[in-house]
Amino acid sequence: MSVIEIKNLVRDYGGGKGVFDISFHVNQGEAFGFLGPNGAGKTTTIRHLMGFLKPKSGTCAIDGMDCWTERDKVQARLGYIPGEISFFDDMSGAEFLKFITDYRKIGPQSRKEELLERFELDPRGKIKKMSKGMKQKLGIVAAFMHDPDILILDEPTSGLDPLMQSRFVDLVAEEKAHGKTVLMSSHIFEEVERTCERIGIIRKGRMIAVDSAAALRERHTRSYRVTLENEAVAEAFAADFGGTCSGTEVTVTTKQSLEEIFMNYYGGGEND
Repeated sequence: MSVIEIKNLVRDYGGGKGVFDISFHVNQGEAFGFLGPNGAGKTTTIRHLMGFLKPKSGTCAIDGMDCWTERDKVQARLGYIPGEISFFDDMSGAEFLKFITDYRKIGPQSRKEELLERFELDPRGKIKKMSKGMKQKLGIVAAFMHDPDILILDEPTSGLDPLMQSRFVDLVAEEKAHGKTVLMSSHIFEEVERTCERIGIIRKGRMIAVDSAAALRERHTRSYRVTLENEAVAEAFAADFGGTCSGTEVTVTTKQSLEEIFMNYYGGGEND
């Protein structure tokens, strides 16, 4: 069952900027990776899902609710990490989390303390004095502490060190295992590979690939056949390059990483 569904979404800002005829869905209990460089249309798409933008044409729905006309109900269901997190800088982190708790009417089942411990965050200091990484941790806690069933994450590990990135990936994997639905935009290919079953790639506002990670890798697997002068040389060549040997003929298969697949789609051209 599709929890997140985008159909033929268009938002044209002119000059080739915007999103054009975007369609994809995210199933219940699935983690979907949304890849593309800056300016490709990822955040514009996500803002439509959050009900911050009205589609020029097409539709966005979450759990059957229209993201624009029912945006209050949609937002109440979500955990959201924006690409650029804005805070009330004069608040302390603890005051901000109290504000979110009151706003969302979160009861005693809050996961706040568990998440603060996981990400080693002391929220008592003023937000304006926090580092980028500390602010990102605060945004993560705010997004996850009400235990939402649906998570929309726009560059969620921006500013985190490798240890905290790994802990965040573990958190997303746990949420997925509990049946949560996750849409994650990221520039970090490893975290997408570790968490997402399906991947969508956007280029210049258009979807150029939507498929399972396994299917994308299979599509970009290459096999090469080499004939050597004798069987001994062929066996040595196969051992060196991880190939299979049949007489004097060696077959070598190469599998590409998600990052290499992504670069194949972009071809080094202008992306934004």
